[in-house]
Amino acid sequence: MSTNSPNQPSPPPGPVGIEGERFLRYLSLERGRSANTLIAYRKDLESYGDFLQAQGVTELSLISREHVAEFARGLTGSPRSVQRRLSSIRSFHRYLMEVGHTQSNPAAEVKGPQQPERLPKALSVHRVTTLLEGVSGDDALSLRDRAVLEVLYGTGARVSEVVNLAVDDVTGIDGVTPEVIRVIGKGDKERIVPLGSKAREALEAYLVRSRPFLARKARRSSAALFLGARGAGLSRQSVWLILRARAEAAGITEPLSPHTLRHSCATHLIAGGADIRVVQELLGHQSVQTTQIYTRVTIDSLRDVYYSSHPRATG
Repeated sequence: MSTNSPNQPSPPPGPVGIEGERFLRYLSLERGRSANTLIAYRKDLESYGDFLQAQGVTELSLISREHVAEFARGLTGSPRSVQRRLSSIRSFHRYLMEVGHTQSNPAAEVKGPQQPERLPKALSVHRVTTLLEGVSGDDALSLRDRAVLEVLYGTGARVSEVVNLAVDDVTGIDGVTPEVIRVIGKGDKERIVPLGSKAREALEAYLVRSRPFLARKARRSSAALFLGARGAGLSRQSVWLILRARAEAAGITEPLSPHTLRHSCATHLIAGGADIRVVQELLGHQSVQTTQIYTRVTIDSLRDVYYSSHPRATG
């Protein structure tokens, strides 16, 4: 008879079983993974457990590289989706090694399908300016929206990082004017990011003339920097809706996301001559290789300008 409560999911099937459940608990408690990430990992482990069970594998120690490769070949979906699921299995086997349950990682050398390189889409400086300067008005929500968008573009921060900012994460030399923000990124790594003049002005206006008004609407006080209409901290979805509404009002029709502003920030920094290592630090990239993709965007942009402008570039 199962000891699981009605609201508690059963452990993954087959040999994954209880060790899979412990792995999920480890991801939650020690690695701080989000609820959505844990749901994805659980689904991956369940399908992996079903596969191993069908193959007659009864012990984790009996899983071979061939088993993992066969599982990978049976995965469907986009190359990115397959790679993500295979990454879950690699992480699970790496965990088993770390806790001493197995001696090797049979998934370590199994490669998924090649993903086509996708260059990040960035707005032109003109389009960004149109978007940001289109947020006019002195009402509380307009001041907040302008500050949110200026911080997203001005710092290149991820939307999750921006909505997790607290008032205390904004500091200034004089204790009043915002100068830098303290960002907690992936893996709980902290970085300090300077604020440009436009972001400083927008943030100061929000803190002085908007946030106190929004905070008074809350049932209980919130330490969040950016507040919604009812005084609670903004959610990621709220930022998406803000961006969508403000872009539409500015006449920008191409699909936008908060990450578009992050891509635009990085691309414009590289195009302006910023050192790639500095951009890496500002964006919170673990590897400089992730940042280097923005040099490709800049080179492609220069090539387009060259071929459309130089008299001897074509023909």
